[in-house]
Amino acid sequence: MDISIIIVNYNVKEFVLNLLDSLDKATKTLRSEIIIIDNASDDGSQDVIKQKYPSVRLIENKKNVGFGAANNQGMQMASGKYFVLINPDTIVREDTFTTLINFFEKHDDTGMAGCKVLNPDGSLQLPCRRGFPGPWTSFTKIVGLGKLFPKSKLFARYNLTFLDENETYEVDAISGSFMMLRREVFGITKGFDPQFFMYGEDLDLCYRTQRAGYKVFYVHETEIIHYKGESTKRSSLDETRVFYEAMHLFVKKHFSSSFLVEMILQMAIVMRKLVAFANLYKFMIVAFVIDFLFGISAFLFAESIYSNERWIGFPDFVKPYIYIIPSFLVVFISFIGGAYRKAGFSVLRSLISLVLSIVLITSMTFFLKQFAFSRAVVLIAAVFMFIIYMGWRIIAKSVFRIGLSQNERRSRTLVVGTGENALKLAKKLKASLTSLHQIIGMIGKSSKELGISIDNFAVVGSLENMKKVIIENKIDKVIFASEELSFNQMFSVVSSCQGVNVDFLVAGNETDYLVGKSSVSMLDNIPLLKVYYNISSSAYKFSKFVFDFSLSVAILLFVYPFVAVGKLLGIAKGGFSKFIFSVPKIMTGKLSFVGPENNSYYEGLYLGKKGITGLWFIENIDRNDNEEKIKLDIFYAKNQNVWLDIEIISRTLSKMFIKPE
Repeated sequence: MDISIIIVNYNVKEFVLNLLDSLDKATKTLRSEIIIIDNASDDGSQDVIKQKYPSVRLIENKKNVGFGAANNQGMQMASGKYFVLINPDTIVREDTFTTLINFFEKHDDTGMAGCKVLNPDGSLQLPCRRGFPGPWTSFTKIVGLGKLFPKSKLFARYNLTFLDENETYEVDAISGSFMMLRREVFGITKGFDPQFFMYGEDLDLCYRTQRAGYKVFYVHETEIIHYKGESTKRSSLDETRVFYEAMHLFVKKHFSSSFLVEMILQMAIVMRKLVAFANLYKFMIVAFVIDFLFGISAFLFAESIYSNERWIGFPDFVKPYIYIIPSFLVVFISFIGGAYRKAGFSVLRSLISLVLSIVLITSMTFFLKQFAFSRAVVLIAAVFMFIIYMGWRIIAKSVFRIGLSQNERRSRTLVVGTGENALKLAKKLKASLTSLHQIIGMIGKSSKELGISIDNFAVVGSLENMKKVIIENKIDKVIFASEELSFNQMFSVVSSCQGVNVDFLVAGNETDYLVGKSSVSMLDNIPLLKVYYNISSSAYKFSKFVFDFSLSVAILLFVYPFVAVGKLLGIAKGGFSKFIFSVPKIMTGKLSFVGPENNSYYEGLYLGKKGITGLWFIENIDRNDNEEKIKLDIFYAKNQNVWLDIEIISRTLSKMFIKPE
């Protein structure tokens, strides 16, 4: 047996199937075996592996024994000359194993080697070549000196960013996502140390391999793609703590651990926790701070404009608390009232909380007479806070698109391939009700296919000029039909497009799922009744009614008369005047500003009142394509909110005036 490929799987069914497909192509010229150790997955991984890949040797653990211990199980039963330890959320090139075997054959002193590991966007994953985390290296990583000075040999010793990623050289350690080692190295080291449940076990094995007299190499001539972290996302592990505890264990095991080193590592855990907390609750923290500072400013400003000869302002003995305490009460009540959310900024709840806060503050002055300096200042400050609090939230949402829910928007998509599978994939993407893809076109293998049309899907580029096509067409997603391309071709495209802001995804063999950056997308439509639709929610219905009514009143008072006069004079024509003249029907409840064009129901599902505009108007679709319009209507019904309505109306007006039909 040339190689034994060992995979530890935990709840990443689609990813491991994708990997097995790439392994099948990469081992055609080799005598190989594949051993999968499943760490008690509950996503159906075991059954689908048995069904689709019966030749795989599958070990089914009854509990999650950890990454290192599970790999040891596989190595103990392996019979290959070389062992390959590879994560399930990866794909390999056709030449990955043959390239590394050739390297081992030419370098007898090499005990372990890793290749270039890429992120899905083509950039290098730094852990694929590292230095050992001794006390100084640990310190520079923890405090961020390596990131600040990536080209410094002194500060960047952990991730070795001062070295050229396109050269081969000896390193301290490689990544556990892909490790190739000689059989005899396992015989000497006995594999991973089970003390390391996850993280650090790869560093420890590399260290012991070198202590045994072998070298560890980073080989740049071949590469894999690693989606990174898919198994940990499906577990309840505290990744930050586990990582730094593993680093602590490594230092304690192999270096003279001191109180200072332990203190630094424990501080790192706390610091990383704080950073993770700040990232998770960034919208809440930002909104809280902005409201608090604006609240103080509002009271200061109200005092300055109200002060006069009879009232010269707040006495000095209560400053600055007279500004701080009321402002804090406002944000505290807003917090209790749910105005600050992880996912964004709530305008309505902020307004309600502000009203309650002002009522409470003015009521308190009846009981705390010594602080009842001026209710007028409180009311003036309340007016300013109302304007500022509402204003910055509206601007953040409608102008800068900050704080909106992260629902997927319509993605400009390329399908790579022109055969039967690629066509099937393109049709599934277009018909999907749960995700929105605007198929810009297909990519052929050569320039000979440019310009042809396959079932109304145009071939807009080839593998050679894909980067140019992506940039010129502002592509969001590139999807490979894996049955039609070699993995070498996929890797070539991903590598050439490094730095371009685009997501690369790979379709499963049967085009029933897509594997991409941090996600698996199922292509089969889920039953409509199992999806929650905002348009059917009472709260969303009420907010939509208030928005439609308020905007209708404003238009009828300030816009409608001028357009009506313009029509009499023969100068008001086109889409805008038609838009304005439809507003009375919104006032009477017959229409809405935003909604489906023709039908309010689809197979019994309520899609909202018919609208004078909608996604069907602003998106570049064939207006006679009813399937596409239904898909857009369902997407709108599912994600409807006032901010989406504002965006659609804004884009409608832009299309009318800037890009007239």
